[in-house]
Amino acid sequence: MQTADQTLDCKGLNCPLPVLQTKKAMDKLGSGQVLEMLSTDPGSKNDIAAWAKRTGNELMETVEDGGIFKFYLKKG
Repeated sequence: MQTADQTLDCKGLNCPLPVLQTKKAMDKLGSGQVLEMLSTDPGSKNDIAAWAKRTGNELMETVEDGGIFKFYLKKG
């Protein structure tokens, strides 16, 4: 389990809102800081992975826990 500098709760939101909220939160972090994003949208798995690759941020870990997806993203 990763430790995060900030947690973003996107539970109950559907595409594209989790990605948009993640982008806003990541913009506020400093280089090397970690965001934990929580989502209930199964589509987030592909969306967040693609977004991280496209933006140069690192998707460090994805954890699924009882229908909640936890994404740990490190700012590039």
